[in-house]
Formats: sequence, structure tokens, C-alpha cells
Amino acid sequence: MSLPPINPDKTASGIALDPQTLERVIPESRRPDGTVRKQIKIRPGFTPQEDVRRFRGTKQAQQDANALPKGHIIGWTPPPSSQASSSAAKPMSKSAKKNAKRRENKKEDKKESVADDWEDDDDEPTTAAGVTAAPQSSAAETERKKVPRSSTGSAHTAESPNWAEAPDDGALASELEKLQVK
Repeated sequence: MSLPPINPDKTASGIALDPQTLERVIPESRRPDGTVRKQIKIRPGFTPQEDVRRFRGTKQAQQDANALPKGHIIGWTPPPSSQASSSAAKPMSKSAKKNAKRRENKKEDKKESVADDWEDDDDEPTTAAGVTAAPQSSAAETERKKVPRSSTGSAHTAESPNWAEAPDDGALASELEKLQVK
């Protein structure tokens, strides 16, 4: 005879088999304040309300057993997994090898097209072909350019203005006049 499990399975109401006496009991437990609840014996044949199952007739039980899983689409079958293993075993044709190389080259080109310095993208927008497009100024862009760029740490020049080091005094004065209370 095998020994009963150390941590027996519990029902919804907490009833488990005592490993020593093989009786149904609610095992002792510890309360939040640190005291211990005593083990409670359950009379043979007693089933608490939490453990009572809902009655299902024979036809209903059979229907539940034959039911499709939730979200299943009728008529849909998963693709066979053996196809992937068989394609790996076959050698690729000349055109398939050529297409695979083209895909790899496209992936490499996409990786190279991503710029490392994101701030350069703000100054000179480029087209898909990599040609520098004419800068288009809008009100939102001019406001964005006025934001201080202290993270660059570069000096203020005409080509790359650093608004943190050389703010526009005229615009700053007009902003201060707007803020003054009269």
C-alpha cells in the first residue's frame, strides 16, 4: 500500500483526507493574529453546499462532453506541423535561394536606413530614396525648434542653433511683456 500524499488535494470547501487516519477533515490553519484553528472532522457522507455539483441530465452531460472548445471555428483545421519539417529536409531550388538572399538584403537595407542620431532627422527630413527634402516650416516646428536642447551640449552656430545657449531676446522680451500684470 502506498503512502498518502503529504499535501492532500482540497475540495472547494477546504475538506481534505487526513494522511494518518484517512478521514475527511478540514486541516488546522493559522489565523491572521497568529492563533491556530483546530482540525475539524467531517462526518462520513456529508457534503457541504460549496461541494455540491449542479445536476446535469444524461443528455446534457453527453452534450457537454462533446462540446467544442470556446472560440473554436467550425470547419477550421490547424495547419499540419509536418510541412515545416519536410521543407527543411528538402534542398532549396535555385530560385528559392535567390529569393531568400533578396529577403536578407532587404532586411539589412532596412536596418541600415534607420538613423542612429535622431536629432538629425528633425533638422533635415529625408525622403524614402534617402534624398534630403526641402525643409518645410510650420508653426509647430518653429515652436519645437525653440525648445532648449541642453542634451546636445553643442555651441550655438548659424547651421545648428542651440537655443539653450543663445535664446532669441526679442521673443523672450515679448513673452515677458505678456506675463506682466497691469
